[in-house]
Amino acid sequence: MQNQTQDPALWFMNTRVKIVVPSSAGDDRISVLKHWAPFQDSPPLHIHDTEDEVFHVLSGRIRFSVDGRPVILNAGDILMAPKGIPHSYIVESQEGAQWITVTTGGDFEAMVRETSRPATVAGLPEAAHPTPEMIAAVDAACARNGIRLVGAPLAA
Repeated sequence: MQNQTQDPALWFMNTRVKIVVPSSAGDDRISVLKHWAPFQDSPPLHIHDTEDEVFHVLSGRIRFSVDGRPVILNAGDILMAPKGIPHSYIVESQEGAQWITVTTGGDFEAMVRETSRPATVAGLPEAAHPTPEMIAAVDAACARNGIRLVGAPLAA
């Protein structure tokens, strides 16, 4: 049996991510990532072309938009964003939020690995606004991994 928790923590934009089960661990290519994000963190509205994305909130409150419909999730709640459907989220709890994502195929995991850097200390990275070069690099990594950026992050 392979121990799937050996990957180091990553800083993915302004969040902390731990790849708990890498897609390479099994034939079904299931990928499980644990996320920790600060208050008001929100990725651009995006579409996964090849993977459904399941979210299981562990702590905090997160407002999702899935195909334009708002959905509020609190600790213990689960939501699926189907492939081909635009979605995003915004962390609404002051203390931030933690959640698990589950995908199959490895595309989302590959994009996270490609655009992250190793976490050098415990906790979240220092918050930073992305530069145009960073945005272009993330957009290109998304395109290589079946993810399309189709809109702005959600507003508070």
